[in-house]
Amino acid sequence: MVFLCGLGGRIFILKMKIGDLELESNLFLSPLAGYTNLPFRLTVKGLGSLGLVTTDLVNARSLIEKRAVAFKMIATDPREQPMSVQLFGGVPEEMRDAALMVQEHGAQSVDINMGCPVKKVTKTGSGSSMMKDLGATQALVKEMVDALDIPVTAKMRLGWDDQNITAPDLAMALEDVGVSAIFIHGRTRAQGFSGGVNLGGIRLVKRAVTSVPVIGNGDVTTAEAARIMLEDSECDGVSIGRGAFYNPWIFKQTQNFLETGEQLSDPTFEDRVVLMRAHLNRMIEFYGEGRGCVQFRKVAPWYAKRFGPSKFFKDRVVRFASLEEFEEILAQYIEWRNRFCDDSGELLERYRPSAQYSSITDGVKQEGIKVPKGAVETW
Repeated sequence: MVFLCGLGGRIFILKMKIGDLELESNLFLSPLAGYTNLPFRLTVKGLGSLGLVTTDLVNARSLIEKRAVAFKMIATDPREQPMSVQLFGGVPEEMRDAALMVQEHGAQSVDINMGCPVKKVTKTGSGSSMMKDLGATQALVKEMVDALDIPVTAKMRLGWDDQNITAPDLAMALEDVGVSAIFIHGRTRAQGFSGGVNLGGIRLVKRAVTSVPVIGNGDVTTAEAARIMLEDSECDGVSIGRGAFYNPWIFKQTQNFLETGEQLSDPTFEDRVVLMRAHLNRMIEFYGEGRGCVQFRKVAPWYAKRFGPSKFFKDRVVRFASLEEFEEILAQYIEWRNRFCDDSGELLERYRPSAQYSSITDGVKQEGIKVPKGAVETW
């Protein structure tokens, strides 16, 4: 069943299908290297309204070589499903065989990374470099589509640079060989994550295909920004990455806004602390206490962005090594934070964090959320 709603004069389809895969909504979690692991995916999925989660980008060759770290990255849990595994690689046979392994390990979809701009990926003929040779990329995708029983999707950018905007032509080529959806980040490879997202460029991709859903991506940090992307780019769905780390409730808030036109009230400080604790416990369960705590050092400051004054917490949480130590830091921080609150425990007005970053504006650089520090940026 497809649910339709109208906002600002346009009808939005809030439920959609990727191939034969029926999704709860047209809202997607974008892959971010080093962050969209199983614990985070479970945490965000549990808040509702998220149609499809996607793993970190996984090296196809690492799966074929049966490296433990690669299999850890594709681990799944029924509570997060449906889920998609994002693969990167430039050798057709390796991508096909890795995709078959992903299918056997429980993924409901496979996504091909054609958008990663970093040198370590592009120099292998994968990532954004796949947008330069449409024929070879089409042949690689066809081989995967023909081999798999689950949907194959592609995540791309607008092109290599402003002089080589190939996404519309590539989208058509992939539609011809049976790809089930196109995810399009509204920047070129040359831009990286700088500059503003180009909604007109996403619109060109949408208009280039006839039946394949197109999901827009880039700078969606609020429900209003999601509405603008859907309306101005004419895309069928929205994929959110950094915005989900800044605000894990963004999917629920966006669906409610698209359905009703009303903004949900912001989660309380207590809500955020409860979610942060649950996330950390999942990290420890998945990775073990030592590694789970170390991994969470880069995640906890994202939660703190919405705590109000939080320097006390952030300075200490980047060094904790056990659950007990984390709880000690948190207890000390809550006591420290009280000095900025009124008698009812609410932050005084002057200390309240901004509810949202600037909305998306076509082609104009906005105040935004920094790219998370992680594996990709150090390659």
